[in-house]
Amino acid sequence: MKARPLPRLLAIGALAIGLASPAQARADAKIAVVDVQHAVMSTEDGIRAQATLKKLFDKRQQELDGKQTELGRAREDIEKQSRVLSREALQKRMEDWQRRMIELQTVFVDYNKELQKKQGELTGPILKKMMTVIGRVAKKSGYELILDRQAAPYARPDLDLTEQVVQMYNSGDAGDSSGGDEKKEAK
Repeated sequence: MKARPLPRLLAIGALAIGLASPAQARADAKIAVVDVQHAVMSTEDGIRAQATLKKLFDKRQQELDGKQTELGRAREDIEKQSRVLSREALQKRMEDWQRRMIELQTVFVDYNKELQKKQGELTGPILKKMMTVIGRVAKKSGYELILDRQAAPYARPDLDLTEQVVQMYNSGDAGDSSGGDEKKEAK
């Protein structure tokens, strides 16, 4: 026996009812975005961390520039003397120069690792405090979901809470239990 298809109108009605609940839930959900990286670096603590990193970077860059200049001069010297040096002496100097260049590249990689580590040390506590602020904004304003702006291909500008979060962070309103309880008791 063949199954009888539902009348077309009944199928459309069932589909509309099935889609109504999720659509209604989506319409009620409050969602926002925060550019977390920008927010961290825009805080007063983030600006101080950037200044510290810049000092360290500039110092390391000067060292690297000095070594690179020295290697450039050595290369020019080798090229100038290439006509007067024996083949073995020229080869030995080129090998020495290449070894020094590799050492410089290793130092460059080490400096980058050091800077990344230092950046993590300086921004880690700021990021942790920022997450607390974002959580407070979500609870206070009834947001069910706050995404990192970098993870959202599109978000309306009015959904971006980055500046609000930075202001709350800078004001010291990061949700410390002592400060929050005192404010609640004062009301």
